[in-house]
Amino acid sequence: MRFTSSSLVPAHACLVAAAPFGRALESGWQCVSTAAGACASPAALAALPVTAQWLDAPVPGTVAAAWRAAGQLDLDTPRAFAFDDHWYRLALPGNGPCRLRFQGLASIAEVWIDEEKRLDSTSMFVAHELDVELRGDTTLYLCFRSLGPALAAKRTRARWRPKLAQPATLRNVRTTLLGHMPGWCPPIQPVGPWRAVQRLDEAAYAIERADLHTRVDGSAGILDVVLRFVHPAKHSPEARLTCAGESVQLEWRDAHTLAGTMRIDEVPLWWPHTHGTPTLHMATLHIDGAAPVELGTVGFRSIDVDRGPDGAGFQLIVNGVPVFARGACWTCADIVTLDGTPQQLEASFALAREAGLNMLRVGGTMLYESDSFYQLADAYGMLVWQDFAFANFDYPTDAAFEAAVHAEATQFLARTRRFASLAVLCGGSEADQQAAMLGLPASLGEQKLFTAQLPALVAAHRRDVPYVVNSPSVAPGDTDGWPFGTRAGITHYYGVGAYQRPLDDARRANVRFASECLAFANVPDDVALHAVPHATRPHEPNWKRAVPRDPGASWDFDDVREHYLKTLYGVEPSRLRYEDPERYLDLSRAVVAELIGEVFSEWRRSGSSCAGGLVWQFQDLRAGCGWGVVDALGAPKSAWHGMKRVFGSVQLLVTDEGLDGLDIHLVNERATPLTAQLDIRCLRDGATAVVRASRELTLEPRGTTCVKASALIGQFFDFTYAYRFGPRQHEATVVSLRDAATGELLSQAFHFPDRTLDARHDLGLDVRVEPAGDGWELVVSARRLSRWVHIVDPHFFALDDWFHLPPGEERRVRLVARPATSGERRPEGEVSALNGAAAVRYEVTGVD
Repeated sequence: MRFTSSSLVPAHACLVAAAPFGRALESGWQCVSTAAGACASPAALAALPVTAQWLDAPVPGTVAAAWRAAGQLDLDTPRAFAFDDHWYRLALPGNGPCRLRFQGLASIAEVWIDEEKRLDSTSMFVAHELDVELRGDTTLYLCFRSLGPALAAKRTRARWRPKLAQPATLRNVRTTLLGHMPGWCPPIQPVGPWRAVQRLDEAAYAIERADLHTRVDGSAGILDVVLRFVHPAKHSPEARLTCAGESVQLEWRDAHTLAGTMRIDEVPLWWPHTHGTPTLHMATLHIDGAAPVELGTVGFRSIDVDRGPDGAGFQLIVNGVPVFARGACWTCADIVTLDGTPQQLEASFALAREAGLNMLRVGGTMLYESDSFYQLADAYGMLVWQDFAFANFDYPTDAAFEAAVHAEATQFLARTRRFASLAVLCGGSEADQQAAMLGLPASLGEQKLFTAQLPALVAAHRRDVPYVVNSPSVAPGDTDGWPFGTRAGITHYYGVGAYQRPLDDARRANVRFASECLAFANVPDDVALHAVPHATRPHEPNWKRAVPRDPGASWDFDDVREHYLKTLYGVEPSRLRYEDPERYLDLSRAVVAELIGEVFSEWRRSGSSCAGGLVWQFQDLRAGCGWGVVDALGAPKSAWHGMKRVFGSVQLLVTDEGLDGLDIHLVNERATPLTAQLDIRCLRDGATAVVRASRELTLEPRGTTCVKASALIGQFFDFTYAYRFGPRQHEATVVSLRDAATGELLSQAFHFPDRTLDARHDLGLDVRVEPAGDGWELVVSARRLSRWVHIVDPHFFALDDWFHLPPGEERRVRLVARPATSGERRPEGEVSALNGAAAVRYEVTGVD
């Protein structure tokens, strides 16, 4: 019996097969690497020395992926792929006309048919089509040229030079910054056919492109469709479109084009999963004399922005309902291929939804994500904030660059038009901030790329998606604020985090929307640490390879985490690292979960000015102590569990109000009211309740309610130990929200007047393993309050981990087989708590 990540996947969430836009040419490719300029044409490849090795090459893929498959890739010190030339070749059998589509060539590329060069491409973000004549023994060659000449070319002069990516002339080349950012990611530069190469002409009704666009009109959904075919129709056969139980006749605009509009009354809407069901509807084309063709799924939703009465806010309104957006910034599923397997992508979305995330941001330092990514976002009910692929630089203003931008932006907007999950389009990342931080006034830092060209394209092609000038950026009409200011517009909030501000800064900053926040060097579990030789302890040589740092900074994100270890837990990190490294790692994991919980409790509370926060980042690009809340092996870190604690659709949050005691905030994002039981206990010695009270209440739909703890118990009690009238009477407050009808625990929050974890006790931890469906679960209980309970298992990770467990309660924890686990494995590991004297072992015995 085995429990896998597929158990997290809903039945409707499987990847939809790509629309019939051609057959992908995936097998039979080979590639070879040469010095820059060594071969001017395919004929010169015959003169390569025998040491030049042709490798089998995955397509779509990169040169690095081919090297990895051949066992030749070093992730830490790879070859500088971007500064060599690389040739790909593929035999194209057959005779007659053929149309090829190249979805993405990274980054300076040539396409040759035998000895004839047919195409030059200067952007990895632009697709191309090519008509060729096959002659029985035709060979397709792709040549990827060194970036050297393009980086040396003269363009318009930059007003500033950021340190983020090197060299500074990368501003001139339309390529991702992945692989070019020292301190951020491995130096693996993307080169090769990173998106599919397709043949389009083989079917009678081969579709060149399908444009499906939805909108909402009252309670009705409107679907506009335009289909462009490769071959002309010899006559005009009857064609119709079916979707959501409705059907509409399509009209031939010309021999290549079908079009029509469908209206679906009372259509079920698409929602982010935290607020409803992400309902999708299959659109199917029926042409007389041909088999039905599924064009893909569509969703119907409306998205608007509420900027608040002062015009300085930013809250997404989905289908008329305000949504608190919470999530993380996406990097990529695999830095080597730039895409990842379908299984990797699906496992990532399953983890994102399981933790309560409802938004992923694809930043300008990354790339435009695949159709598979957006299909999964649609299926999982995940909003997507997509930056255009621009970051930090002052970009060229010449006509050639503007034309390149126009091509990549219009193609991306057309390709993603059918996806309901696309919720925000943003000009790019930190360009406005970079100019301001280098001292330029707003008038000199402005770029028409972000203020004129991109918003005009969005208005023309995706009017249903809000546009943001830059991330971060000031609110519209604000002429006085900094682009990175926290009290208006979009901010990158690192007050709690990189700037080492106290926890109360999360309220003082008055954040409206944080499109980045809370970056820490997040310690993964021991399995991920052991995946890198000599990197299991902070003093080992390879530890720092994965620890991120901002270029030019004299500190890294280990230092940031250690600041909070000292200020919150009262330990001296430098001593703890060598005196008790295991304790250092466990406290490091706990403190990040605590910081995330504290900040988002503040931002989701009643009366908060904040309408969203996206943690930096979702997944690591290499194994080790990176920014990701999910490690490079696909397992969640403590930060992920911290997010899960405060991201629920039905959520209980506690905030420390000092002399006013504790406020209890109850969030119900569901569309229906909820009758619940609210319980509070104040514990002494981890077991004795010195205060206890409960109340039944109804949570209104789509709302947040605040209850004062003092009102709940009906008398004075120094919950926060602010008055200090004698010795503190308790060590923890436990607040629980349960379904009044079933008793199910819906949410739970804790407050500790003293966060230190010096004392360790016999907690009476008890653990047993039980079969659960096609997998396993742990049942954990304790006689005393157990703080930061965590589970270590070499073959499984826990879907609930790094939690507090009240005395006398059982917690059932699902176990998920690690992605790298092969064969039939059974749980075997240990459970411990940071205030516990000893760990408790568990294993499966006597089960067939």
